[in-house]
Amino acid sequence: MTRATLERRQVWCYLGAVLGGLIVGTLAPGAGHAFEAMVWPVIGLLLYATFTQVPLTTIAAAFKDTRFLTAALIGNFVILPLLVWALVQFLPQDQAIRTGLLLVLLVPCTDWFITFSQLGKGDTARATAVTPLNLVVQLLLLPLYLWVMTGGQFSAVFAPRDIWPALVVVVAPLIAAGLSELWFRADPGRERARDLLGWGPVPLLALVIGLVAAAHVGAVRDALGLLPVVIIAALAFLAAGLALAKIMSVIFGLPATQGRTLAFSFGTRNSFVVLPFALSLPAGWEIASIVIVMQSLVELLGMVFYLWFVPHALFPARGPRT
Repeated sequence: MTRATLERRQVWCYLGAVLGGLIVGTLAPGAGHAFEAMVWPVIGLLLYATFTQVPLTTIAAAFKDTRFLTAALIGNFVILPLLVWALVQFLPQDQAIRTGLLLVLLVPCTDWFITFSQLGKGDTARATAVTPLNLVVQLLLLPLYLWVMTGGQFSAVFAPRDIWPALVVVVAPLIAAGLSELWFRADPGRERARDLLGWGPVPLLALVIGLVAAAHVGAVRDALGLLPVVIIAALAFLAAGLALAKIMSVIFGLPATQGRTLAFSFGTRNSFVVLPFALSLPAGWEIASIVIVMQSLVELLGMVFYLWFVPHALFPARGPRT
């Protein structure tokens, strides 16, 4: 199996991981705390493997195409957050559900976004260039978004003493990946190490999803009634991402390949980066992490539709002039 084949079939890997995790958690209900403890180091490895595929030292390259950059930043960090805030107003008055959706829908993806852009005939070079910038901006703005959209309850829910492990799990791999990037660039022969790490995100994310399902099988069972709410919210967001990509592409006069890249950027979210923050929430907030896993699965299934719709219907290739 090639890495491209693995990435094309990742949706089924994650669905199998959920099913396997639920079965294991049901058969071993007393092992929930052990499974939850295992999630943290696996997430750290996942983030490190993923960040090494995002060349952080190429952030400057993202500034070369100002039209595409402006469209991507305005869409991801101005318009979509406003749409997300409007969307959660229609959800049940459950802070755990709302917090989970806010966490996952407010931050653009930095891993499979590039893969789907490539598979969907987008501009992979621009996707790669803008991804590290998206990562830095979202880490800076997410606390502000949460503080504003939760009515100031952000500091009460995300107490520093509870959230610092999540910060370490995100920041440490980011620093390690930055140092690794310098090491890779020092010798072209070391790129093989980066390529080997590129095999890690799909199986590691599948393992994380399976461990979360196994650790919180009771919460998953209790949250089945919320599944329609999460599905509707996730589908509404996916539809909004398509519409916004088309509008921004027209406004900024972007070619079809860049419009496709915008669509995949707006439609994919950074679930694995915010999952540690959801897992660090106090007892009684387990639903937030379940919501994030649910949303990511709906999103990945939605990407199957995106891969057909975006290049063939939304941004079709223009034929030769006659």
